[in-house]
Amino acid sequence: MIVRSRSPVNAEPPASALAEDDITATNAFYCRNHGPIPDIAAKRWRLRVDGAVARPLELTYHELTTRFPAHDVVATLACAGNRRAELLKVRPIPGKDPWAQGAISTAAWRGARLADILRAAGVTPADGLHVAFDAPDVAQEACPVQTYGSSIPLGKALSGDVLLAWQMNGEPLPRLHGGPVRVVVPGFIGARSVKWVIGITVQPCESRNYFQAVDYRLLPADPDPGEAGIALSSLALSCGILVPDDGATVPAGPLSVRGYAIADDSRRVARVEVSVDGGASWRPAALRPGRSRWAWRPWTCTVAAQPGPLRVVARAWDDTGATHPESPAALWNPGGYANNSWPRVDVTVR
Repeated sequence: MIVRSRSPVNAEPPASALAEDDITATNAFYCRNHGPIPDIAAKRWRLRVDGAVARPLELTYHELTTRFPAHDVVATLACAGNRRAELLKVRPIPGKDPWAQGAISTAAWRGARLADILRAAGVTPADGLHVAFDAPDVAQEACPVQTYGSSIPLGKALSGDVLLAWQMNGEPLPRLHGGPVRVVVPGFIGARSVKWVIGITVQPCESRNYFQAVDYRLLPADPDPGEAGIALSSLALSCGILVPDDGATVPAGPLSVRGYAIADDSRRVARVEVSVDGGASWRPAALRPGRSRWAWRPWTCTVAAQPGPLRVVARAWDDTGATHPESPAALWNPGGYANNSWPRVDVTVR
């Protein structure tokens, strides 16, 4: 793993590790934290469910895992700051980790549907309601210092695939990745999939936690004082090049390029193309089905590699005919978030 920060622990796998399988090995799954990792034994874990519900709940781990049907979802999670390193080449972004393209991973999750828990608590669907999540990890970077929290709209929470997960890739959820229980919100940025969740509140507004109200918001490049920005939620259409590695030396001849593509919360990846001439021409990639609607779609493309420097570029299209921006310069923002520009890999051909 490539360690970006030791306290808190933040690390990403090399791109080649993500190319090994459609499902990311647990020990290669990216780690994103804002504070020390809590140590909560399953037998001591409790979940409070309250707010705009008819029957507030307090659930033990045993009750969560036996009272509600288990549901399996294969989902890709991605940090909102994935590929921030490219934005750092445009302008500085103080205080933010320089993620390359490894802050994205896919796992097979098992847990209880959040919708089932909310219905057991007697939630009444209504426009404008949100579901806020609380965790015990204390984030020193927050102002003021506070525990981590976030929220999603109630409609998303009731959609059926949002989980309170207790398994990851067939094993008990590791402490590093949120165990004993975490939220998994497929299709949304990883910041909304709150780890070590201990509280759920149905409320008429977004979470007022720092990481919903202040951080993980998209600001203009040069914001006015007090600018609130846009709260990030759905992942954006994007793709990545995992093989070859950036900076690699490769032999002349046919070059196999491999990567992934993922669409936003409501759309599907329809096409991926690869260029080796600066975008003057594009070659279609072979696109494989994803493991689920919430998982990335792997792709491969063979291009001709002539001796000398070679830049490989990729772009994706969704099922509405939309694509994503060419340049990270057009996407620069003070938080270094949401870089879904065309991925580029530079290699030397010999």
